[in-house]
Amino acid sequence: MVATREAVERYIRALNGHDRDEIAACVTPGFFNEHTSAAGVSVRGRDAYRERLASFLAGFAELRYEVEDMLIDGDRAAVPYRMSARYGGAPVSIRGMFRFRVAGGLIDHRVDYWDGAEFERQVTGAGP
Repeated sequence: MVATREAVERYIRALNGHDRDEIAACVTPGFFNEHTSAAGVSVRGRDAYRERLASFLAGFAELRYEVEDMLIDGDRAAVPYRMSARYGGAPVSIRGMFRFRVAGGLIDHRVDYWDGAEFERQVTGAGP
């Protein structure tokens, strides 16, 4: 469980550091980045993920994941978070949850649960 916690903490630090090479170094070659939101796009493979990170990091200025809790069970972890950034100049703050599976000290599968409608409301100013 210590190895799982260390892999997850390293990955989140890398995301907060905005370095796509460092982020990609935290995942396995067969990494699956799965999004449950209709607004998200899933991707398979470290190389494809690394390429996608360029536009993601450019689009989300000042990106920061604040960990609210971390639940570890063997090679799995659940991490509720608050993601904040500036998207197109608009401040965004979204709560979500990562679910991780770790293999060999690297993230092998990440499932990201977040509310795409809330993101859209914040960046367009629509809604309550």
